[in-house]
Amino acid sequence: ISYRRGHKYLMVVVDHDTGRLVWAKAGHDRATLQEFFDLLGPERASRIRLISAGAAEWIGDCATAACENATLCLDPFHIVRWHPRPSMSCAAGSGTCCAVPASPSAPATSKAAATRSGRTPKTSPTAKLAWIARHNHRLYRAYLLKEQLRLVFQHRGAEAETMLDAWLGWARRSQIPAFVELYDRLKRHRARIVASVTHGLSNGLTESVNTKLRLITRMAYGFRSTDNLIALCLLDRGGHCQPHPAGHDPRIRSESQLSTDRVGPSKAVEYYRGTHRRGARRTTRGTRCTGPASGWTATPTRS
Repeated sequence: ISYRRGHKYLMVVVDHDTGRLVWAKAGHDRATLQEFFDLLGPERASRIRLISAGAAEWIGDCATAACENATLCLDPFHIVRWHPRPSMSCAAGSGTCCAVPASPSAPATSKAAATRSGRTPKTSPTAKLAWIARHNHRLYRAYLLKEQLRLVFQHRGAEAETMLDAWLGWARRSQIPAFVELYDRLKRHRARIVASVTHGLSNGLTESVNTKLRLITRMAYGFRSTDNLIALCLLDRGGHCQPHPAGHDPRIRSESQLSTDRVGPSKAVEYYRGTHRRGARRTTRGTRCTGPASGWTATPTRS
């Protein structure tokens, strides 16, 4: 996760079982990740069974070397992002630009309605795709390859593995240079991709934590050191927040506590559960409840 301009990154490790932030360190290289495994130790590292990560070579090599019993699962989102844009891949292979006309034969809106509103007639995506299928078979084949790769990761187990092998064979025979290169790349990572679709593991939980950490990063702009930012992240997302000595939130006080503070047990007190604004008041049954930010107190009112 980027925490500052100038390619300043924070490396985070999240537990898939609990969803908590386990470790964070400023840096984005193999040496930074190796510090986590050194801190973890070989005994605890041997207990790890599944690891989800991106497709960076240094992440996979470092994780598999430290955790010998773990299976590395590549994140499906990063794999799908590898595929090239169909128009660019076809243009690079044929040397021509594959353009779609602005107005195929099946417009989504009538010409008269578009003229009255002062807009040009729009074309529906279905009409554009049908035009490409009729006039540009190479571009249409690239589009189908892109969508089929997305469909692979929507299935699990042997079905997904069969679809992946079928897609690899199709990409190898497609005669589109960009997808042939993608075939070679996916073939090298096939075992890790199969592990991902088999166990259903991805970086989705990590990305969810990263979204919350970006909000915390905005709060830490005034900090001079990243140690303060990491401490704040661990406090909020790592489960390091210590319980209150009283065993509950001090702002939420029970009726018995309020009744014994100043009114006495014989007086009936209604706790005002409104917003925690300073100076909020409510009078009921001869009792006025005033609530500062630190807590609520009840005092009897004179009749």
